[in-house]
Amino acid sequence: MKTNGMSFVKTNEVSFGKAKNKMLSSLMLAVLAAPGAAMAADAPASPHMFTANVGLTTDYIFRGISQTSTNPAVQGGIDYMHSSGLYAGVWGSNVSWIADSGAVATGSVTMELDTYFGFRNSFAEDFTYDIGFIRYNYLGSYTAAAGFAKADTDEIYGAIGYKWLTAKYSYGLGQFLTVPGASGTNYLEINASVPVADTGITFGAHVGKQTYRGTAAAAFANTPTYTDYKLSVSRDFGGYVVGLAYTDTNATPFYTYPAFGGDWGKGTAVLSVAHSF
Repeated sequence: MKTNGMSFVKTNEVSFGKAKNKMLSSLMLAVLAAPGAAMAADAPASPHMFTANVGLTTDYIFRGISQTSTNPAVQGGIDYMHSSGLYAGVWGSNVSWIADSGAVATGSVTMELDTYFGFRNSFAEDFTYDIGFIRYNYLGSYTAAAGFAKADTDEIYGAIGYKWLTAKYSYGLGQFLTVPGASGTNYLEINASVPVADTGITFGAHVGKQTYRGTAAAAFANTPTYTDYKLSVSRDFGGYVVGLAYTDTNATPFYTYPAFGGDWGKGTAVLSVAHSF
């Protein structure tokens, strides 16, 4: 009994000692790990950010003019942003206006793919600015019809904003869309975007003027210069933004193609849904 008792006591002491050592080891590891965890939590966020977006709209409207002959469009893009304010991206959509306006002699072009880069930042209090370059690329193998240019267009732009109000000026380099010799064609716009706190709802308003330059634009019987207007409302449903907009213009019959789809600058309502990730 005595031997067994001594053996019993010794065994428990050893077990207790092992348990105590394990506890001490765990505490030491926790203490050693804590600074590392704190350092990981305090590590600065990456200055690089990538986002993507995809959307569906009942009509692709660009500056008040339908780009899909009043038909639906599937759209999407990828953006890169740096914490300094530098950004770049690509964005695409199906289009039909080039062929439907008679600007294609042979071949086809059904895709727009825009590439852009710029720099945006803030200054003073509640002021922002944005400067950049965009190229509108129209993909496809086609030959422009007589009197038209290929639609690929380069623009530089600058914008300044105050709170929910932004003014932007875009300046065309070289020909503009399918109008040859239209260097200096420009677009001046004012946009308002007013979010309603804690609702996900945003109200928008827009007015812009597209002014064409060059001898080719001046030779048209109906001037291509026009003004467009838009009112919109959107709501964010857990990352899916549903929007409804009404847009109209005072565009001349230059934008009327009855044989190909009607008046592309007329007043119209557009429903859209977009998701960013």
